[in-house]
Amino acid sequence: MTPTNRPPRVATVQRATSETKIALTLALDGSGAARVATGVGFLDHMLTSLAHHAGFDLDLACEGDLRVDDHHTVEDCALAMGEAIDRALGDRRGIRRFGFAYAPLDEALARSVVDLATRPTTVIDLGLTRERLGDLSCENAPHFFGSLATAGRFCLHVDVLRGVNDHHRLEAAFKATALALRQGVGLEGSAGARSTKGVL
Repeated sequence: MTPTNRPPRVATVQRATSETKIALTLALDGSGAARVATGVGFLDHMLTSLAHHAGFDLDLACEGDLRVDDHHTVEDCALAMGEAIDRALGDRRGIRRFGFAYAPLDEALARSVVDLATRPTTVIDLGLTRERLGDLSCENAPHFFGSLATAGRFCLHVDVLRGVNDHHRLEAAFKATALALRQGVGLEGSAGARSTKGVL
C-alpha cells in the first residue's frame, strides 16, 4: 500500500503518432487489474500477465497500423508503459530500487533483474526460435523489453534459462519481469533515495 502521506503513484499517457494512437493509465499500487486492447492478442496476454503479477492496475488501448505489421504497436505500447512507470515513480525516493525474480512456466525458467536508477540499459536473452507467437512477431519481444526500460529509465536484464516451448519461455520472462518490478517499485518507508549519490 502507498503510505497516506504520499500521493497516489498513478500516471496517464496519451501517445499519438502516424503509426499508433495509445491511451494508457497505470497505477503502481494496484490490485493487478488489467484492461488491455492492443489489437495484438498475444501482446494483450503478456501485458495482462505483467500487470497481474506486478500488482499494477493497467488500462491500455492502442490503435496501431497493424496493416503494416505489429512492430509499431509493440514498440509504442512499451514506450507508453515505460513512460507511465517513470512518471508514476516521480523522484523515486523511498523505493527499494532493486528487484530480482525467477519465474517458471512448466519446463521454462526465466530470470529478471531490475535497477530503477535512471540509467536505462537492457540485456535481453529470450532464446525464442519461432517466427511468431499468435500475432506477435518474436523478434519484437526483446524489443518490447528494451523500449520499456528505455522509456522507464531503468536497467533491465532478462534471461530465459531453459525451456523448449516458446510460449512458455516468453510468458515466464514477462512474469519474472513483473515480479522484479513489483519488488523494485516497492516502498521502504524511507524518504531518502537508495543511492550513495543521494538521488536516483
